[in-house]
Amino acid sequence: MNIASSSAIWPRAFPIGPHSAMTVVQDGGGDLRVAAGAVTVMRLRFDEPLDRLKLLDIPDDLQLAISAVAAAAEAMFGWRPGLDRLVLDLAGREALARELMDHGLAVMAGTELALLPELVMQRRGNWLVNAEQPPMPQLHLMTEGKRHPRRSPKPMGKVYARFIPWLAAVISFRVANLDGDLQLLHRWMNDPRVDAFWNEAGDLEKHRRYLSGILADPHMLPLIGCFDDEPFGYFELYWARENRIAPFYDADDYDRGWHVVVGEDAYRGRRYISAWLPSLMHYMFLDDCRTQRIVGEPAAAHSQQIRNLEVSGFAKIKNFDFPHKRATLVTLLRERFFGDRLWVPAATAPAARS
Repeated sequence: MNIASSSAIWPRAFPIGPHSAMTVVQDGGGDLRVAAGAVTVMRLRFDEPLDRLKLLDIPDDLQLAISAVAAAAEAMFGWRPGLDRLVLDLAGREALARELMDHGLAVMAGTELALLPELVMQRRGNWLVNAEQPPMPQLHLMTEGKRHPRRSPKPMGKVYARFIPWLAAVISFRVANLDGDLQLLHRWMNDPRVDAFWNEAGDLEKHRRYLSGILADPHMLPLIGCFDDEPFGYFELYWARENRIAPFYDADDYDRGWHVVVGEDAYRGRRYISAWLPSLMHYMFLDDCRTQRIVGEPAAAHSQQIRNLEVSGFAKIKNFDFPHKRATLVTLLRERFFGDRLWVPAATAPAARS
């Protein structure tokens, strides 16, 4: 499936935000409407030959206007992943132009104000539930002989959501909990296909202890992935500095890594990997702006998994030996992820900008 094909295949409604509070609806003829529930917040018009987005009916509330522009931009770059930029026509609203630049959403491209996808996709408010919470101030600690920054308290509930246009579905991640997810994790870990990778099959009490330990570990965050609120997988995120991977490479303070279980057969395959893998990377990069690199350590023998990672932007660095397996170190840079627009499969890197 060529994701970069015509926007005519996309749904006309594009939900924005983890709370689904705003929806961008594309009407016929390039007209857009940003709505909060039944209330229209802003209307816009897209001039396709010029890649120009004209803002109509701009609200006086600057913060509301900024959110509406960010929502419209996510939808436009989602519908048309080949767009290099969106030139903004603000109808002379200079205060709004300044606010968009101050918020890092827009830049001056020559004499025109433009939205760039690699900037728009780093706006936390479109995807994170706790977008207004700043990263934890830096204070270094020692844990079992490892020096690392103090980590933020673990969130609860849903942390991220993103509409996937080629699936017409919303992917979300929420923090796993013992009351609601233990039986799910127990079933997945006892799936022979999963156990071949994880070697964690066992009874319910074993998995209660396992999940309790992950929840209590400050450097780990267990997540449940869902498509349209239907759980499909389990993800463990970790800070590399405190992790077993740290001795095998020069780990930075905010490097992050991950492990995955796709527990439901219905959500295996390339269409779904192309949604959950970049969305998980997107969440980790947004969660702390100081994270410049994401690492992984798949088994060196798992050639298909490594190929999937390379297609998704990871670079294969080296092979090394854990006590329990021979692994391949792979890394994904923030600059690569956003610069090459890796949140969309089949997207091409933009041409060099003057």
